[in-house]
Amino acid sequence: MLPGESGIQVISYFDLKEQPSKTYYIDRENKRITGTVTDYLKAVEQAVYLILSTERYDYVMYSWNYGVELNDLFGQIKEFVIPNLIRRIKEALLQDDRISDVTDFKYRIERRKYFISFTVMTRYGDIGIKDVMFSV
Repeated sequence: MLPGESGIQVISYFDLKEQPSKTYYIDRENKRITGTVTDYLKAVEQAVYLILSTERYDYVMYSWNYGVELNDLFGQIKEFVIPNLIRRIKEALLQDDRISDVTDFKYRIERRKYFISFTVMTRYGDIGIKDVMFSV
């Protein structure tokens, strides 16, 4: 039976509503969740850290568009890791529709730890992210 013959009306229009950026505040230093974040820039900044601390494809509860892919970078030489890490950070963050671009990458290496700093351009303003550590 074709959909037109079933008597079911198919609605082909709908309104997309943007969800608010209000979220719980994660105090990373004291490892606590306290209060809420109502400032849009702070909410996006927190989302950046959460995205970059989640391995993509490892958790059923997250969409496959959430997180960053790091597993295959472990043990690789820095000439391979740096460009791939930068590309994957940018790719992971651009999945968030509040983020329009990720630029100004800087990095430093201490032993096998990579510290990456960059600027996240959002619809609410720019955020400077400093020294996100990746152990690969």
